Amino acid sequence: MNGAESLVRTLHGAGVELCFANPGTSEMQFVDALDRTNLLRCVLGLFEGVVTGAADGYARMAGKPAVTLLHLAPGLANAGANMHNARKARTPMLNLVGDHAVRHLAYEAPLTGDVAGAAGPFSDWVRTATHAATIAQDAADGLAAAMSKPGQVATLIAPADIGWDEGGVVAAPVAPTPPRAPDPTTVDAAAAALGPDTLILAGGAVLEDTAALELLAGIAAKTGAALMAPTSNRRMERGLGRANLPKIPYPVDMALPLLARFRRAILIEAQAPVAFFAYPDRPSLLLPEGCGVIQLADFDQDGPAAVAALAETCGARAVVPPDAPKPEAPSAGPISLDKLAAAITAALPEGAIVIEEGNTAARDVSPLVPGAAPSSWLSITGGAIGIGPPLALGAAIACPDRPVVALQADGSAMYTIQALWTQARECTNVTTIIFANRGYEILKMELAKVGANPGPSALAMLEMTGPEVDFVSLARGMGVPGRRVECAAELFRTLRAAVDTPGPYLIEAAL
Repeated sequence: MNGAESLVRTLHGAGVELCFANPGTSEMQFVDALDRTNLLRCVLGLFEGVVTGAADGYARMAGKPAVTLLHLAPGLANAGANMHNARKARTPMLNLVGDHAVRHLAYEAPLTGDVAGAAGPFSDWVRTATHAATIAQDAADGLAAAMSKPGQVATLIAPADIGWDEGGVVAAPVAPTPPRAPDPTTVDAAAAALGPDTLILAGGAVLEDTAALELLAGIAAKTGAALMAPTSNRRMERGLGRANLPKIPYPVDMALPLLARFRRAILIEAQAPVAFFAYPDRPSLLLPEGCGVIQLADFDQDGPAAVAALAETCGARAVVPPDAPKPEAPSAGPISLDKLAAAITAALPEGAIVIEEGNTAARDVSPLVPGAAPSSWLSITGGAIGIGPPLALGAAIACPDRPVVALQADGSAMYTIQALWTQARECTNVTTIIFANRGYEILKMELAKVGANPGPSALAMLEMTGPEVDFVSLARGMGVPGRRVECAAELFRTLRAAVDTPGPYLIEAAL
């Protein structure tokens, strides 16, 4: 057995089922091992950012990591943006990155690069394999690091000869580090701090646990404390019959007044809220000065257990909130932002997985979600745009029985548009709604915040015109049917039909 085969067999033995891949020459021995063993399903991405974005979406919904297969330092660099998003989401991910054979590294071949250096900024765990007999153990260690609480991005660098050399040894699974239990003293302090001027900011696993959300609603009902979620989250369970936590808004001028009244904040698998960027005459930290902060559960602790302990201490019981009004399908007419939100939320089927990468155009969607069908929401977590199409791909592969609806800005869609090809190849049930406003609207907002008075040259850098991108033609060229829609009522009808039809579909919504 060579090193590559021992690695594949080790990952399979530890529960890994899937490999998202964009391999090159230095990974051919792993391609061969995947084929010969037939132990992992292999999914090809046509760009490395698609590979890592899909692995992120898969793990968010499957609750366990896939392995990615990447090519040398340049391939890893291409993958880096969505590794960054996964790292900020604390999504478990194991990357296998090929490198030149050890004896070849001395000759500075064209693709020679610092693979470990490229991995460092986007990984929590990095190791370079050194022997065919131990590469499988390296993989087992990396998988355990990825699955430990909180989830981590682990990267194993595999020189080509370590993979093709004989002497591979299958390694036993390594147990991940479990979450730390909440501290009773901190629980008592948090319970004593509850009141109408207290914010409970919950993220991470809490937002994925409907029982924990109901307990939070009970705590808020009993004590008057306010509940919120961070702006960007790995996954949120939302919709009818669930405790829907409002998110801290992205714009700093909306977040600051919203948080100004709080004198205490209790953080559960969340950090104190911070502005995405620094602005003239705006603070970086969003909580008011002097607000007391209690970290009830850090990222490596058990957030749902902390919620349960807090509820028990303050004598609160789970509360199922009353149903919110169901969104109504919009009337015929041009697609305004409010009609866009109504069409989407009214059309969502029960059990949908919704991908959020349309911050400006989708700003009116969130208030309508409490009345929409129960669904799972995945958002861009690290701010590196271009995660939407591959995130949808990975989520659809993890949950083939659930429809996926991707709310996608047009500018960021172009970063990873190749994901549509893989969506078609894998027959995934993904409906992508492109918000076609022909520009980087969020950057126009940011330009105004720094006090700029932009002229034609500045605005030209923020527009997608001359020529306009034809997303329906792009989709069809990669095997995904689609249509352009200019009427809000037609958007509703098209989305309803698309989610009920097997296979991927793209809707270009003209705004």
